[in-house]
Amino acid sequence: MSERVHVDLRPATSDDAGAIAEIYNEAVARSVATFDTVPRSIERQRLWLEEHAPPWVALVATESGAVVGWASLSPWSDRPAYSRTAEVSVYVTSRLRGRGVGTALLNALVAEGERAGFHTLLARVADRNPASLRLHRAVGFVPVGEMREVGRKFDRWIDVTLLQRMYSE
Repeated sequence: MSERVHVDLRPATSDDAGAIAEIYNEAVARSVATFDTVPRSIERQRLWLEEHAPPWVALVATESGAVVGWASLSPWSDRPAYSRTAEVSVYVTSRLRGRGVGTALLNALVAEGERAGFHTLLARVADRNPASLRLHRAVGFVPVGEMREVGRKFDRWIDVTLLQRMYSE
């Protein structure tokens, strides 16, 4: 395993939109971590950031001042009964994957979710990605289902594992 890196975590600001989009767009182009197929513009990323006002959150991880990863708590659904359920997303620049950045971000999201009063966090992991499954399990997420062939990207059907982490009441 590669040596862990130290990162600082903070709330994302509109000034981070370009760096967040760059990391996200890498995933759009090269992986099934997102089912988006069109790169996100900086303006669209700024609008997305505006949508992440409390209780929703967007965080960035920085190394020597540069954004190297980001994570968010987003609505699972717009239906009112889901208001205490959030979906987690974690993205790390490719050069630092497997070096603790994702773990730091996901642990921070779990703490933010508890502070915001969420009851349940959900995560979707595409293609049974072993690293992503290990990351989520390490912070208390458990698999609750498999959605078969729900996405199509790179000319193939992709399964998605649904994971859940619940807070005690």
